[in-house]
Amino acid sequence: MGLFDAFKKGNNFEDGINEAKNTEDAVLLDVRTPAEYAGGHVPGSINLPVENISSITIDKNKPLFVYCLSGGRSQRACMWLKENGYNAKNIGGIGGYGGPFEK
Repeated sequence: MGLFDAFKKGNNFEDGINEAKNTEDAVLLDVRTPAEYAGGHVPGSINLPVENISSITIDKNKPLFVYCLSGGRSQRACMWLKENGYNAKNIGGIGGYGGPFEK
C-alpha cells in the first residue's frame, strides 16, 4: 500500500458498511445530530447522537458499526460503548461516502 492509497475512493467507511452488511445481527449506528441524519444517512442505519449515547437500548450482544461525519464523534461513542460492554467498531466518517443515501 502506497502513501496515498488511503485517499482513494473505496475508503475504510465503505469497507465498514460492507462488513456490517455481512455480519449477523449487526447494527449500523449513526451518532450525528438528528438534523445531520435527516439530511442523508446510510440506509438501514439508526440515529443515536453521541450526546445521548448513554441512553442506548440496543442489545449488548449485537455488533455495532458506528459512524459520524468525519470519525471523531464515532470514536468517542465507541470508547464509551466498549467501556460499557458493547462490541462496537468505529467505521469512520460518512463525509466521503459514495453509496446510497436515505432521507
